[in-house]
Amino acid sequence: MGEFDRWSNIHQDLLNEITKRFYSYDNYMQLRLVCKQWNLKLPKIPDGNKVPWLVLSMGSAATESFEEEAHVLEEEVRAPEDEGILDTRSLEEKGIYHLILPDMQDNIMCGSCHGWLMIIMVYEGTIRILNPFTKVHLDLPPVSTLPNIININGDECTMYCGDRIITRNTIFMHQTQIWKAIINSAPNNDNDSDFIAVVIYGSLLELAFYMPKEKRWSRFPTRDLDDDVHDVIFFEEKIFAVDGNGQLYEFDTRTKSGPVGGKHEATPPPSIVGMPNCSYYLIGGDNGSLLMLVKGAKYRYYMKNQKRFCECETVKFDIYELRKNEKTWSRIHSLGNYILVIGLNSSVQILPSNILNCKGNQIYFTDNKREMYFENTTPSSDIGIFDLEDGSYQIFLTEVNFFCHPIWILP
Repeated sequence: MGEFDRWSNIHQDLLNEITKRFYSYDNYMQLRLVCKQWNLKLPKIPDGNKVPWLVLSMGSAATESFEEEAHVLEEEVRAPEDEGILDTRSLEEKGIYHLILPDMQDNIMCGSCHGWLMIIMVYEGTIRILNPFTKVHLDLPPVSTLPNIININGDECTMYCGDRIITRNTIFMHQTQIWKAIINSAPNNDNDSDFIAVVIYGSLLELAFYMPKEKRWSRFPTRDLDDDVHDVIFFEEKIFAVDGNGQLYEFDTRTKSGPVGGKHEATPPPSIVGMPNCSYYLIGGDNGSLLMLVKGAKYRYYMKNQKRFCECETVKFDIYELRKNEKTWSRIHSLGNYILVIGLNSSVQILPSNILNCKGNQIYFTDNKREMYFENTTPSSDIGIFDLEDGSYQIFLTEVNFFCHPIWILP
């Protein structure tokens, strides 16, 4: 048997051990392309790595469509253009798995659930859900069908902003209308749309939902939102949302006409003292309880090359638990063996047993870049790991100004 044959027929267990040392999906694809046998043995989605991957969007001047570029990346591993070069060594040193999507300059990631990404195709106004590992995708109703959109006439869009009617550039509207999107289950194939989707949308950050086979987004059946919605999740056949005051909302999804519900009886937990820039996140716990995470941040604004920049630094987290059938939030100071993964993804609680160099009682976070939607600023990234045990944190990719925010995804 020749030397090449011995390598091509390597035992599956040994090949799997090799893949655990690859933190970049691009490198994993290179491994698959070594020979036909390895390509057949290794799945498109790395097997056994049920860990959070950080999806990084890269911009370029390429004119090909996103689908074509994704196909090119699958077929041949190539170096990005000069402006797409990204040093990911800091991620790999900390054992953070990452995936780079090419040529996303004109598109915006706005969510991830069940191994799928939610992407706004800015020029078309399409809301696309994509499996970045298999490249399967399907489209939800477009941005133009949101409840606050009145009319689109070429380059101009007329919409409601609270009680006012305003006109904005259509492309700008596509870029800014949807802040976060989630789905309650993964599609089985590219023709399966039998799932519910929810978006946080508009300048007032309201909620809209999509039901299977519908052509438009529908407004939630409640008018008692006290403030901007900060986060929304599916949990135990319900939708839970939290606003900027920490008020919880609960909606039942088991009705044919759409979610039904409103303000939850639980009063908001106290916010971080002396920290006005708070972001609220919701996580469904393994024990059936609900977790609310309050992230405190500091912002610094400065001018550079006639552009206004915003630096965001996460400095503190408070965690509260709402046990099943209870009406009072309880402060907790430790996650035990668990880690939390938060950001524009559907935030989750997982055990870190499959993550190399990772321990429990930590929070993996990315910023939500709220300021990029409401202020004329270029935000820097705020990506890192927060250790609840000693309050220390590590941040990554601080020098990179992404066109759209990196996002966690669990394959």
